[in-house]
Amino acid sequence: MFIKLLIIFIFVPVMELYILIEAGRIIGLGATIGLIILTGTAGAWLARSQGIEILRKIQDETARGQMPAATLIEGALVLVGGLLLLTPGFFTDLLGFSFLVPLTRGIWRTTLRLWLEKHLKQGAVTIHQL
Repeated sequence: MFIKLLIIFIFVPVMELYILIEAGRIIGLGATIGLIILTGTAGAWLARSQGIEILRKIQDETARGQMPAATLIEGALVLVGGLLLLTPGFFTDLLGFSFLVPLTRGIWRTTLRLWLEKHLKQGAVTIHQL
């Protein structure tokens, strides 16, 4: 777990800084800042529109008496994708967009579902009901 946290909190920001510095050197400071603002704005808009659509799906599924498990996973991916897009950097933007675009989000959803199923079977994850 320590290695994973080390990668997330040290390696990713260092990589983002390097990419931003190189982008600023190649395309200029103004264009780099503009791209950061553009991706943040586009990401916020996309997260909002996708989030509203997912909330409607959850309401429809619960109204029909179905458990919206897959839709809840999609909602979590949209939330994380939106947060990644608000974080300055091109790597996190690419990852965030992949969580928000329905085609690639479906791949992430399947991967996350399989990971959860595996860990539930192993007893590594427990679910507590209120």
